[in-house]
Amino acid sequence: MSLFNSTFVTRSDEPKKIMVIEACVENINEAMRAESLGADRIELCENLKVGGTTPSAGTIAIAKKTLNIPIMVLIRPRGGNFIYSKNEIDVIRHDIEVCKEIGVQGVVIGALTREHTIDLELIRELIALARPLEVTFHKAIDKTFNILEEFNNLLSTDVDRVLTSGGSKTAFDGRNIINEMVKLANGKIKVISAGKIHHSDLPELKKIIHVDEFHGKKIVGNLSSLGA
Repeated sequence: MSLFNSTFVTRSDEPKKIMVIEACVENINEAMRAESLGADRIELCENLKVGGTTPSAGTIAIAKKTLNIPIMVLIRPRGGNFIYSKNEIDVIRHDIEVCKEIGVQGVVIGALTREHTIDLELIRELIALARPLEVTFHKAIDKTFNILEEFNNLLSTDVDRVLTSGGSKTAFDGRNIINEMVKLANGKIKVISAGKIHHSDLPELKKIIHVDEFHGKKIVGNLSSLGA
């Protein structure tokens, strides 16, 4: 049994997942490595040094052809802030359409206003465009001035998941905010805990953070040694 696919048996004798491990990877080699180490899902991106950007269409297509686990593709046209120009929004729309054509599991999006609130109008439009793919709102939420208020606003959309470290650098430091988000969600959407999570941290984090999905670069081992 994989450490990262820990299960227990219910009364119906059907295995039930204790936690879902999403590995953040920035090339096809890392994606394959993450799957071999037991990742349940990957977030596929490039340029993690700037927080991640959208991978090439070729990378997405080969990942879809090669992997047997779900692929969530980061849709982010550049590093820096999450306030986008009209042309950048057109790039985002096009990249979502590419993901739909290739047939990945879903996309990971996020956009803010100049007031550092979630751009709800744009997010609703992008979610509608992305369907039937799954949609995760990424850590842009951690750059808002009031995370819980913005999360509550996001609950009015049709987003499936939210990726967050609770506004802190690490999941451990942001644990209280993450747990408050889980309470606010009340099962409506999934909260994914992120923030410098190492695979060795998972048993302890599972006890103190009330989520069942965890995300990280080193969450299934040290992938940083792999070449680009």
